[in-house]
Amino acid sequence: MLVDKPAGLTSHDVVLRIRRVLATRAVGHTGTLDPFATGLLVALVGRATRLARFVEAQPKRYLATARLGLATDTDDATGAPLREAVDVAHLGEAAVRSALAGFLGEQQQRPPRYSAKHVDGQRSYRLARRGEGVDPAAITVTVHQMELVRFAPPDVEFLVTVSPGTYVRALARDLGERLGVGGHLTALRREAIGGLRVADAVPLDRLTREAVLPVRAVLRHLPAVELDEPGRIAVRHGRALPAEAGAEGLVALLRGGEVVAVARAADGWLRPSVVLEAP
Repeated sequence: MLVDKPAGLTSHDVVLRIRRVLATRAVGHTGTLDPFATGLLVALVGRATRLARFVEAQPKRYLATARLGLATDTDDATGAPLREAVDVAHLGEAAVRSALAGFLGEQQQRPPRYSAKHVDGQRSYRLARRGEGVDPAAITVTVHQMELVRFAPPDVEFLVTVSPGTYVRALARDLGERLGVGGHLTALRREAIGGLRVADAVPLDRLTREAVLPVRAVLRHLPAVELDEPGRIAVRHGRALPAEAGAEGLVALLRGGEVVAVARAADGWLRPSVVLEAP
């Protein structure tokens, strides 16, 4: 199910709403959105909850707004200012465009202190709330797209497409640092996860059972192999099948267009990683 999450709710709040509509507890989500953020939240239902990692592994596209001149302890508008605001009147659009372009490519990113990253075995945000904040270790991320949409000082609206695990609020923080004025994220809308688009999502107040999509709809980025009945039975029991010559990577295994399993092709075999149909 593709949901357009409104501001003010946690991702878990959305899951609870879906559970009530569908009358099942077997609902999970992929790619948490902070309460102030809006946009695409992919909810998985039933045995499809086991497919979360295949959805989350795709690049994500956001429309974001950073406010220059003020850094906060959370790197977004929910945090406390770290110092007095700085005047940004001297900054021109060309400087902002240049700074944004400098983020393209693979890089090391320092996650926010208020994040779910582990530091010495504890969540970073818990340490930060106790005044024991230590910067989490830097992670490798990739920025595929970083484009200016609008510059209305002190606000910078930009489109960004990033690898999984990238913190857009850290990008807003780092943009302010590169421009020498500080900055934080004030708005965030997720527009897409891979080929899944918020334009195809259902608003939270219009959730119905009819909004549940076939599993193949959220795995359409994977190549597919249609199984015959003996192949389906073998896969349901976790057995490997011969793969086409040269096949590599993840493959959706279908029977009659329905996803039976996700397998990994390697060394001439399709080995099931997640089987959706019970033996």
